[in-house]
Amino acid sequence: MTYPTVTVRSLLAVGALALSLTALAVFAALCPAAPFVPTGPTVSFTEYVQPASAASPPFAAILFVPVTWLPVATLKAVVVVGNVLLLVLLVRLSWRFAAHRHAPTPVPTPALVPTPVRLSLPSVAVPVLSWFPVLLCVAVALWLEPVLRTVLFGEIGLALTCVVLWDLTRPDHALGKGFALGVVAGVELAPALFIAYLLLAGRPDAVRAGLTALGSLVGTMLLGALVLPGASLDFWTLRVFETGRAGEGWTTDNQSLQGLFARALHTTEPGVGWAVACVVITFAGLWLARRAVVRKGLETWGILVTALTALLVSPVSWSHHWVWCVPLLAVLLAEGRWRTAAAVALVFAARTFRLVPHEGGAELRLPWWQQPLASPYALLGLALLAYVAYRCHAPRTRTATRQRATALAGQLPASNSSASTIR
Repeated sequence: MTYPTVTVRSLLAVGALALSLTALAVFAALCPAAPFVPTGPTVSFTEYVQPASAASPPFAAILFVPVTWLPVATLKAVVVVGNVLLLVLLVRLSWRFAAHRHAPTPVPTPALVPTPVRLSLPSVAVPVLSWFPVLLCVAVALWLEPVLRTVLFGEIGLALTCVVLWDLTRPDHALGKGFALGVVAGVELAPALFIAYLLLAGRPDAVRAGLTALGSLVGTMLLGALVLPGASLDFWTLRVFETGRAGEGWTTDNQSLQGLFARALHTTEPGVGWAVACVVITFAGLWLARRAVVRKGLETWGILVTALTALLVSPVSWSHHWVWCVPLLAVLLAEGRWRTAAAVALVFAARTFRLVPHEGGAELRLPWWQQPLASPYALLGLALLAYVAYRCHAPRTRTATRQRATALAGQLPASNSSASTIR
């Protein structure tokens, strides 16, 4: 049996993760934050009574009934430890997601040249050695504000993102692709935009996955109607249209377009302007995601654009909903855009929206120069959409031209000999 070699890099990665977890424990002890515990009348299998701030379908109440069986102290520990493990999984999925989609297209080799056997050897060692960078990334990602808030407050954003990312990055011909996405959309409505992305992707396999996701979403609605018929009728006919049900959209914790418009206009009801902006961003985001995939082959950015669009147009996108910053950073690093990745990481770690006045309605009286500090995630999302739009319309880079020329050079004959026969 072969054991992984202990190196300085591996020791540094493990040490960094241990130090980060220790600092997290100290931070949680000094600033206690009790995770949301759905007990009592909040969630009930026999009587569905949602709190005023809840905006999830009845299926979510059914799905999370088992958490009420645990003692509160045990549930808190399970939620925190589980979220840390989910972060490890999300980093791993993001790494594979970015590396796979951005892998260079293999250059065709002449038929007479045998494939070297040595190419298959590194595949055995990569899964073992790659865990050390994963641990280092987890140690750093813990301190991104969306991730930290998710871990400390027991939110489910990491779990939902892991499921969506895993399902979307499965092979197009994988059995049941899209089913998990539909279930997630039955828990939180915002991921349902990925279903539209699949249906518009332009590939038959993607459309089939989108129809599967749509079917599983309808299945969650039917299950909710079967178990909680009155609550389901009330939610899907009335409550789903109450955009203010999830909370005060003008607070700085809300990093969606509604929060951006409300704070910029100094009003609790942004009105028609916000609604029109949401419609425009929704159609523009889906069109841009499709163009990134169909015209440029950038499937990573197609998925990320859809995620950013969903976060922007959702009536309320709390800061912990932006855990999509982890796969975003992974893609930027995979493309070698180190400075951009550092700037994005700084935005998600700075917590500027907590520095501006944010108590007693002070968010509605912010001067113009504090508006960017109050809406960093929303503005970053809009900037990234503009970046992808520019990238989709920009002429091909010299790197792509060089890669294409190299590929062609491998096929062009050095003389007029038997090249035509080889072809």
